[in-house]
Amino acid sequence: MDLDLRKLRYFVVVADRLHFGRAADELHIAQPVLSRQIRALEHELGTALFIRDRRSVALTDAGRQLLADAVPLLASADAVRRRTAAAAHGGRRLMVGFRIGIPVTPAVRAFEARHPDVVVDVQRIEGDEQAAMLLDGRIDVGYVRLPVDESGLRVIPLYTEPQVVALPAAHRFAGKERIAQADLAGEPLLRPVGSSLQLTRHPHPDAGYVVRGVDETLEHVAAGRGISFLPRSATVFAAHPEVSFVPVPDLAPDQVCLAVAASPASPVVEDFVAAAQETAEITAECGDYEMGRLGRP
Repeated sequence: MDLDLRKLRYFVVVADRLHFGRAADELHIAQPVLSRQIRALEHELGTALFIRDRRSVALTDAGRQLLADAVPLLASADAVRRRTAAAAHGGRRLMVGFRIGIPVTPAVRAFEARHPDVVVDVQRIEGDEQAAMLLDGRIDVGYVRLPVDESGLRVIPLYTEPQVVALPAAHRFAGKERIAQADLAGEPLLRPVGSSLQLTRHPHPDAGYVVRGVDETLEHVAAGRGISFLPRSATVFAAHPEVSFVPVPDLAPDQVCLAVAASPASPVVEDFVAAAQETAEITAECGDYEMGRLGRP
């Protein structure tokens, strides 16, 4: 039995809204039609996906499992459509995503030496979109930072780098050569969007502010709304006159990885993966060089 992607899309919208009426409005179909499609999907799978009564709709255990599997599956299907459409317009193109502070030039140069006929584009991505952009085909390869939702992805570790703490310029520890994580106990920590912020790892309370990207993080730090731990290289490309960066040697290092969709990759993607692995040491050294050139700790 083959899964009907249309029914699967209907299911995901209902599972997200937990309301058949609102889901039908979003899908621009009549509610009875949507209900019939969901019942047909349940019949095909041989199990109930929702618990329904007059007041509420809830997912069954089977429904929760299907939702977890359906999201990357549908994203992969979208990626197939994107890649097919791109191929139909002629030419070969590779889109590489990267997080701030990660130099991609060494790998791009190594790859282009082998594939002069492939155009390589690069796009900066943020932490909350790392997985989504790979799964839906907006990028073919991503330089990502952990943690990342690895569902539907193949994640290859490349190198690690130290982390620093971003502090308001007037903070008592601003300007120090280094500090220990314990010195910051009790300091409120800013929360990256899309992150559960594992506060048990750090003796810090949730600052209550959700931030997206390094630039936004630094604005909140400068305003005294909390502190943030950042990869050292990210501070090379993002600075703020009211923020001080101080090394925290006992903080777990940031892990830089390469990520691609778990489905079989094209030879072009695999060749870029190989180029990234071959140049990982150079990539890490690029960040160290920039730190020294700018006099950063």
